[in-house]
Order: sequence, then structure tokens, then C-alpha cells
Amino acid sequence: MSIYSTQRLHALRMIVTGGGTGGHTYPALTTVNAVQARLAETGTTPEVLWVGVADGLEAKIAVRNGIPFKAVTTGKLRRSLSPRDLARNLVDAFRIPLGIAQAAFTVARARPSVVLSTGGFVSVPIGLASALFRVPYLMHEQTLSLGLANRILARFATRILLSHEASLDHLSPRARSRAVVTGNPIRPAVLQGDAGTGLAAYGLDPAVPVVLVTGGATGAQQINRMLTGALPYLLEHCQIVHQCGGHGLDEMRQVAASLPAHLAHRYHVVDFIHDELPDVLAAAAVVVARSGAGTVAELTALGKACVLVPYPVSAGDEQRITARHLAAAGAAIMLDGDTATPENLHATLTTLLADPQRRATMAATAAAHGRPDAAARVVTEILTTAAGRQ
Repeated sequence: MSIYSTQRLHALRMIVTGGGTGGHTYPALTTVNAVQARLAETGTTPEVLWVGVADGLEAKIAVRNGIPFKAVTTGKLRRSLSPRDLARNLVDAFRIPLGIAQAAFTVARARPSVVLSTGGFVSVPIGLASALFRVPYLMHEQTLSLGLANRILARFATRILLSHEASLDHLSPRARSRAVVTGNPIRPAVLQGDAGTGLAAYGLDPAVPVVLVTGGATGAQQINRMLTGALPYLLEHCQIVHQCGGHGLDEMRQVAASLPAHLAHRYHVVDFIHDELPDVLAAAAVVVARSGAGTVAELTALGKACVLVPYPVSAGDEQRITARHLAAAGAAIMLDGDTATPENLHATLTTLLADPQRRATMAATAAAHGRPDAAARVVTEILTTAAGRQ
């Protein structure tokens, strides 16, 4: 019997779970904020509990944003056959039942009207507990191909929320009947950038095209080294704002110091771009980046011409799959493996910079894959599903 059989809910009680990486954590945070904003319009406030791993990114993000947090134990199934990973799987096999028991207790005590998971193995215990107590459960997948945790949870989800239309092909017919393509929730601020403010933030010349190069919050050594080899030649054609990560900052500053004097002012390197990122994105003619789920969601929502350099060892090869999909559609250019060289980066960028029409076509194709209203769509699914329980 459902734990709600004798209760009529008047305020939304929601458990959100997901984490381990920013790709799982930030869509969850964006969704919580969007739910709060939607319900504020009706004069109500949701009761939200975030469930995750005590030392995970999600714990820090929840606390920082004033969201009550509950830690559970979880384990991860590693597909590697190395002795080290096999031993870790054996240890985690004993942790998983404990996590499920903790999750069941949490669900029974919190009595949520709906549960949302955004991936990562921390989602598994709560997803299973939701099924046990017949709590409406929505599962969100950020990547084009489903991760292992979500492939397990798709069997139990009331509703399966997908970021890409092509992800439907990765579901069984039974699961597909419960699926809807919402897109991947992105921060509203990303969509509100101002190009003039972005130019002013780095003293950029409005008459010279801007290229944003980023390897993500921590940087990417591969991208840094590709750019190093192409930099003196690229700066003849553009200005570059480079988020290189803390570990690469000293090295890239040395590269900057060695640039010809007449070009040095066109290269701006920082470890991390903070609140001005939406403005820099708005100012950029081309973006060079990894092809993680969050990055791709933002770039396509904005309709940006981009060169994607997928992280070569991403889980399930998800970054290559996503970059390849967008490149095949004409929404991006992918540099990978043997093509991820300074020479190809130089040739690709100079060609794009010299051809505004091609950039415009690529940007329009990217925008066709974007879903800037993803957070609103996810919130609608949450509230509709919860209403069916009340």
C-alpha cells in the first residue's frame, strides 16, 4: 500500500537526488530553483529535501543554497575488469543494501509527493525506495545515451525526462511510452548575457571577433596545449578569452608572456570565468569547449557556433557520442583523436572566422537542438505528476 493512501497533500513535498559531478548536480539545483519560483507565483513554498553522498558535490551545493540535505550510503558498479576496480566493486556490493535501507527510511519519513533524480549512483537507492513505496518518481537523463544508473532506474520511473530526442532510441518500447523530451535545465543567467558587458569585462575590441576557449571549471590540459600551438597564428584573426583552469594558469601565463607585442593584448587567460560568463558567451563568435552535457545544453540553448573537443575518457564515451551527433547534424565541429591538433584547431577557427554565413548556419542548427525552456518543462512534469498523487 502507498504511504499516501490516507493523506491529501496540500503543499509540494519533493525529494531531489543526484550528484557526484556537476553534470548531475547543477540541473538538479536549477530545477529546485525553478520549482520554487513557479510555486512562489501561487503563494506556496515547496518542501525540498536533497539526498546525496555526504562528501559529494551535491552536499556542498545543497548547503550553499539553503536546501536541507540528507546523506545516504551508496556504491558504484565499475565496468572495468582491473583487479583494483573488481575489489572496489566487492566492497561497494556491501554498501548498496545499506544505502537502499537508508533511502527507504528517508522516503518513509519525508513522505514526499514526488521524487526527482538527475543521475549518478546516488540516485539508485532513492529511485528504488520510491518504487517500493509507490511514490511518483521522475528520472532525468542529461546525456544522449543513458548512464548505467539511469538504465537501471528507467524500469521503475513514473516519468523519464530526456535531454535529447535521439535518447528515445536508447529506451525499451515500454520505457519509451513513459518518456518525454524536456531538455537539460540550465541556469537562467546563461540566457541573459550582454555582449557589450562581456567585451567591457576584458577590454575587448568590438571590431575583432571573440573566441571563448574553455575546458570547463577545472580546465583541460589537452585544449590548453592545442591552443598553445595555434595561439600566435589565431590572434592575427581574433581575440581569445581562455578559461584554462587553476592547474594550467601558470603555464598559459608563460605562453602569454612570449606572444608578439602587437598581439599580446588580444589574449586574455584566467583560471575561471565567474559571474561574467553569460556576458562572455554572448560576445563570443565561436566557442571551443568540451562536450559535456551541461556545456552542450548551454551552447545549443544559446545557438552558438562551436568547436567541440570531447573528453576522451568520459563515462560511457558520452562526450564523443554527443559531439559526434551534433557534428553530423552540422551543429558543431568535432576535433577528436588524431584531428585534435593545434594545426586543425587553427585551420578550423580561421575558416569559421572568415565565413560569417557558415557561423550563422551552424548557430541556427545548434539552436534547433537547444531547449532554453528545459527547466520550465521539467517543472511542469514534476507538478503534473505530483498532482496525480494528491
